[in-house]
Amino acid sequence: MNRGKFRHLLLHVYRARGIARRYFITNGFDGALTMLGLLAGFYTSGSAPLSVAVTACMGAAVALFMSGISSAYLSEAAERKKELQELEQAILMDLEDSDYGQASRYVPVMVALVNGLSPLLLSLVIISPLYFAHHGVVLPFSPFTVAIVLALAVIFLLGIFLGRVSRTFWLWSGLRALAVALVTLMIILFFSSGR
Repeated sequence: MNRGKFRHLLLHVYRARGIARRYFITNGFDGALTMLGLLAGFYTSGSAPLSVAVTACMGAAVALFMSGISSAYLSEAAERKKELQELEQAILMDLEDSDYGQASRYVPVMVALVNGLSPLLLSLVIISPLYFAHHGVVLPFSPFTVAIVLALAVIFLLGIFLGRVSRTFWLWSGLRALAVALVTLMIILFFSSGR
């Protein structure tokens, strides 16, 4: 591939950054809320060993990763292929080896990686207090409490990021995301207390 073609390919991929950003926020939010739900459940049970909690949270994080990668790749690849075929029919030309054709193969891979890695990486950050406590690191509070606070902070930061993207007031956007997380937490705590 010559430099000119490579530059055009990068331009097509760069234009897909908005899609990747949406996937990052959406699936990152899903991952953080899932971890929050798991942590709240373990916190209210009061009897789960750290090793069980870490394993369960890791299992959920890996499942979110696999689900994110596969669902985003399959849907994006299908959409890109459809767009390419429609464009080929409109201009009566084979675009398979063009910059646009190559971008329609690379963009789904990029989007799938973002969609899968965002919940995995955010989940690993959120459950890190459990991991450290399991390996002997002394925390100022219960590892579940620290992890829940960390999950709320991550969700708040995702809201801020969303506010920056949409050019709305960042604090309001962060507080809205945090409100969703707090409502989720209260619902879980309410049902757990009624057992």
